[in-house]
Amino acid sequence: MIVISTPALLLPVVSPDGPQVVMLVALAGAVFTFSEYSSTYPGLIEFRDAPPFNRVRIICLFITLFALSLIVAPPSQSGSLAIILNASGLVIAHALDFSLSPIWLLGRLLPDGNTSTELTMLRALGGMSFLIGLVTLGVFAILMRVHGWPNRQMQFNVWVNLPTFDPTAGGDVVTRLVRDARINYILGFVTPFLFPILAAKGVTHVGHSAATSPQLLVWMVALWSFLPVSLFMRGMAMARIASMIVERRKQLVHDADEAAALQPI
Repeated sequence: MIVISTPALLLPVVSPDGPQVVMLVALAGAVFTFSEYSSTYPGLIEFRDAPPFNRVRIICLFITLFALSLIVAPPSQSGSLAIILNASGLVIAHALDFSLSPIWLLGRLLPDGNTSTELTMLRALGGMSFLIGLVTLGVFAILMRVHGWPNRQMQFNVWVNLPTFDPTAGGDVVTRLVRDARINYILGFVTPFLFPILAAKGVTHVGHSAATSPQLLVWMVALWSFLPVSLFMRGMAMARIASMIVERRKQLVHDADEAAALQPI
């Protein structure tokens, strides 16, 4: 509820029905999350019993929404933290702004005829969200390396943590996990390029403008960076599980060879 409500709490209200809609969506998200984690059977959330995978993702989304909301907030409500975030985002955006880059394509979210101020703010939003996404991937990679994610002291239940993955569907499990990891890597790389174009078409089709709705702009830029981060993290997790299965198979073969060697001839 806090994550979904963050932009609405920090940004001015555009529509009189906006707060009610936000609270309804936040409540629905809270009920869904509570029901998923309180159930003993698999649901829709992956890696439910393999922390801190989902914790890292939700913290990434919260920090992104909070930082972007501060950048978009009116000057009367912004402080020194908003100025620092804005400057940092512009530095990252300037370094990554070249022809057909994700930051360059992010400008498609604004309609034609936008002012330089709006474009500069959008570049700051894109640079800051991109930076938060890179830091999130680095943190998750460090956690996987240092803490040996998932926890080696606990059994990894594929049925609960990967409810959409059927290990008995056919073919070698390791091969399928590696293939899914590569697919997630590819989608994570392509999404920042395709999302601005598709989002701009969708917003135009429904008759809204990201330039006149600060909350819509914040959510679109946040999803632009969050979706690739989630796909990359899922690919890293799949590859990690595949390597664990390979190690387990090698250990079983080694134990079988030792048991055979100890048997009398």
